[in-house]
Amino acid sequence: MSDASALGHLKVLEVGQLLAGPFAGTLLGYFGAEVIKIEPPEKGDPIRYWRELDANGTGYWWRSLARNKKSVTANLRTEAGREIVRRLAQDADVLIENFKPGTMEKWGLGPDDLKATNPDLIYARISGYGQTGPYHTKPGYASVTEAFSGFRHLNGVPGEVPVRPNLSLGDSVAGLHATLGILVALLARHSTALSAKPALGTAVRGQVVDVALYEAMFNLMEGVVPEFTEAGLVRQPSGSTLTGIVPTNTYPCQDHKYVVIGGNGDSIFVRLMRAIGRVDLADDQRLAQNPGRVAHQTLIDEAIGSWALAHTAAEVIAALEAAEVPVGLIYDVADAQADPQYQAREMFEEVAVGASRMTIPAMAPKLSATPGRTRWAGPEVGVDTEQVLADAGYSRDEINTLRESGDI
Repeated sequence: MSDASALGHLKVLEVGQLLAGPFAGTLLGYFGAEVIKIEPPEKGDPIRYWRELDANGTGYWWRSLARNKKSVTANLRTEAGREIVRRLAQDADVLIENFKPGTMEKWGLGPDDLKATNPDLIYARISGYGQTGPYHTKPGYASVTEAFSGFRHLNGVPGEVPVRPNLSLGDSVAGLHATLGILVALLARHSTALSAKPALGTAVRGQVVDVALYEAMFNLMEGVVPEFTEAGLVRQPSGSTLTGIVPTNTYPCQDHKYVVIGGNGDSIFVRLMRAIGRVDLADDQRLAQNPGRVAHQTLIDEAIGSWALAHTAAEVIAALEAAEVPVGLIYDVADAQADPQYQAREMFEEVAVGASRMTIPAMAPKLSATPGRTRWAGPEVGVDTEQVLADAGYSRDEINTLRESGDI
């Protein structure tokens, strides 16, 4: 693997906890950025203790989410603790925070405060509803903002309680949007630095990246808005199907496994129908294009469903792959880890945790010249505090005083 790093020149200050902000930091760190994570003294980020824990009481998730990060403790409720953030921000490229709007300003750590000494700072903010608007002060966990975005409305079976994936999807999607915003802001800053006549008319240095969880999820809503504004249609939940695209569905097989079949391309549909022995439907001109298939969705799904139920999942997959029809088994994590495609793409990484090793997922995308990698697992609380503070100009006596007073 190449040792070249895409973001090795960047210093990122992560001032937040749980998932949305830290996930953005994880992505930047994976591609080489120096990520300094600010945590409360002693216990650190609460996500250290969420879900399944190892023998030492630390979450496996933490080891993955906090990979490649330096852990620095600072008590943001004390002036000395906040001063640590100010000092570290003076030469940082990026700051990421995901506190309730107004919290960083209350602490004297808002964008205006920090950009006064570092005008090039990219200041990324993630919150439930954004930094403006009548709802900006509301608490906004991903579960609630997924509902507010309209995303939850589309999940589940018509007439039943909307469901959620067993993941904090809104947080991760918001983290992805924050990463995108940070990289765009860095590119704008870089372009300005290279140009005598900035394309934007005025020099762009640092700027604020404002990410709302509900807006990140709203970005996934594809044609829902114009369908409503122009045609008056409110898209409804559709179970395992996809409204207006046929056939694409999940089908049970003889051995009680489930396969997903996507036969919604016109030529693919013909191959699918021939593969399941329904030449009559393959030749039916009413079904030659998607609008006609939508009108006869029940007929098509019943034909595919009855065929799949008469075969094992392996038989279904073999037959449809031979016909070049998109098909796949619904995987759990054990299936994924055993699969040769995942293995060939090196989607699992081993990392040292003390004297042992653990497996965590690799991260995408894959870059040919400057690939990302895991250099170390999520660290113990505050393990890098003294070194980072010394690098920032704190003396040994000052560090000892901060520790004795509970500021670090």
